[in-house]
Amino acid sequence: MKLIQDGMGTHLDWSHEMVTPKMIDWFWSNMEKGFILWHPEEHEHLEWAKAPVNGNPIGSIHIAPQTWDDGIRQNLYIRFEDLYTLPAEVKDYIVYEHVVVVAGIGLGDEALKNPVVMGYRIHQWQKTDFGVVGKSSAIGMAKKETKEEGLIWAKHCEEEIGNWGVFLPSLYNLYKVVDNPITNPFADLSIIEPGRNARYKYIETNK
Repeated sequence: MKLIQDGMGTHLDWSHEMVTPKMIDWFWSNMEKGFILWHPEEHEHLEWAKAPVNGNPIGSIHIAPQTWDDGIRQNLYIRFEDLYTLPAEVKDYIVYEHVVVVAGIGLGDEALKNPVVMGYRIHQWQKTDFGVVGKSSAIGMAKKETKEEGLIWAKHCEEEIGNWGVFLPSLYNLYKVVDNPITNPFADLSIIEPGRNARYKYIETNK
């Protein structure tokens, strides 16, 4: 993986063999099935405060308790964002064909009543001849992140993304037997175009 830090945040370039864009699309609507596998040392059990709907996870909120290398346990409430609502300078980082942008909106139940976007996490990817290539970014908003904080996130994210190659193909294939879209939802996260005009190709939004 390649690490870059700039005035907006911290960014990781990554790639995988034997992982497809559809597998990663599926993961974002089914995170509870593999959240501990995603980072066994630092993740706890994930719960949905607002579960994703089959075909449209926008607005879904997951509760993701975790403890990073700094030793601070965070009970993060994380919301799946509509691309239309993102600041233009955040959308400038969207360069690949599939993308999810999530926002940390608080550290407890108050986030459900009065959400405050502390920062964004952009995960994006696209097909290659061997698998996928992608980029993950941490961008602070209400809470700007120092370079040191960015490096702590990068270490955590590097293991998360790396573990996709270990468990995601098997987990995705196991759940092919589940036809019920309530228990096994799916949303295609491909977009029309990158950058400031980014919008989902198949997901309906309010705009």
